[in-house]
Amino acid sequence: MSAPTPTTPTPVHGTVRDAADHYHRHGWCPAPFVFGEESVAALRSRVAALGRQERPEVVTELGSGTARAVHGCHTWDELCAALVRLPELVGLAEAILGREVYVYQFKVNFKPPREGAAWPWHQDYAFWSEEDGMPSPDAVNIAVALDDAHAGNGPLTLLPGTHRLGLLDLPERTTRSGHWRDHVSADLAYTVTPERAARLSAEHGTRALVGPAGSVHAFHPSIVHSSTDNLSDDRRALLLITYNAVDNAPPAPTRPAFLVARDTAAVRPLDDPRLTPRPLG
Repeated sequence: MSAPTPTTPTPVHGTVRDAADHYHRHGWCPAPFVFGEESVAALRSRVAALGRQERPEVVTELGSGTARAVHGCHTWDELCAALVRLPELVGLAEAILGREVYVYQFKVNFKPPREGAAWPWHQDYAFWSEEDGMPSPDAVNIAVALDDAHAGNGPLTLLPGTHRLGLLDLPERTTRSGHWRDHVSADLAYTVTPERAARLSAEHGTRALVGPAGSVHAFHPSIVHSSTDNLSDDRRALLLITYNAVDNAPPAPTRPAFLVARDTAAVRPLDDPRLTPRPLG
């Protein structure tokens, strides 16, 4: 792809323990493994097909029939179900959280060329706390890049260290925010104001999760993050698995099960020959 990538490389960590230590200090970490071309091609083909389906789990861009995101497909697609059980992914989540985990949420965010819209600055835990009643942010997002991510196609951008600040700019309300689509569209119900995000960016710096398809990163539910419009000719699809600690499950969620899993049984790792992460280095 022709678009440039930032000159500061993502640091590489040799072990899962190194990655977990980096995560707790900075609110994010690169995984010590990546997915190869065959695994990425299998996932890319599958989620593209899923995004063409007409069902509630598929959210489209505003004013367009183009898929913006697909939710919860690990419950109705066997390849996605296999992905969430891979020992490398489960092991990273358990190393970060220090206990058994289950899949709280699964989604693929698409950024179609020249069309994929931005996600405003926000914290994921705002939704999980305020809407679902998740007791604490003892969960972790694991992001798998299905396309090359570069500065021009709207990469996920984090503000390192902001996971320690708690929830910011929550609106004062006594009821939940409304329809679940307010939580998955460009017009999010819970955001960090642009003014605060600018101050935090100046204080903490930014980290764009750029890199080749197959790259894997983890980030904290409370870290402030966003992404810009895709202004390039390259699609940017990002697959996100949220693992939650089994003892941190919301007691009575009301949003759809494809946004908030009801099955809180611990994931039992299982290899799959179609999906083979390989160590970095």
